Amino acid sequence: MRHGKSGVKLGRSNAHRKMLIRTLMTQLFKHERIKTTEAKARAIRREAEGLIRMATKGDLHARRQIMKVIQDRAVVEKLIHVIGPDMAQRPGGYTRVIKLGPRLGDAAPMVFVELVE
Repeated sequence: MRHGKSGVKLGRSNAHRKMLIRTLMTQLFKHERIKTTEAKARAIRREAEGLIRMATKGDLHARRQIMKVIQDRAVVEKLIHVIGPDMAQRPGGYTRVIKLGPRLGDAAPMVFVELVE
């Protein structure tokens, strides 16, 4: 039964889905803007906002929790020292999703996911 299970499956196995979300979040924090499908954007938005919320604290526990998900040390440093302090004054809503229209090959709805300035 599916009691209490939430989130999208994205047509992938559990391990593949987790790695996809990790990779997309790493690229989002590295480049501050990524182009992806709408379903993937919805899947990473909640997780990314949680990591930014942890980065605003900036303590050792928050760093270790972030390192569980994002394993690129340079991206974690950027998240804690650059993105976290910039977002510390905001009460939430750290990311923005901008719709672009359908992709040419398969008409999947494409979006930009970016960090709010």
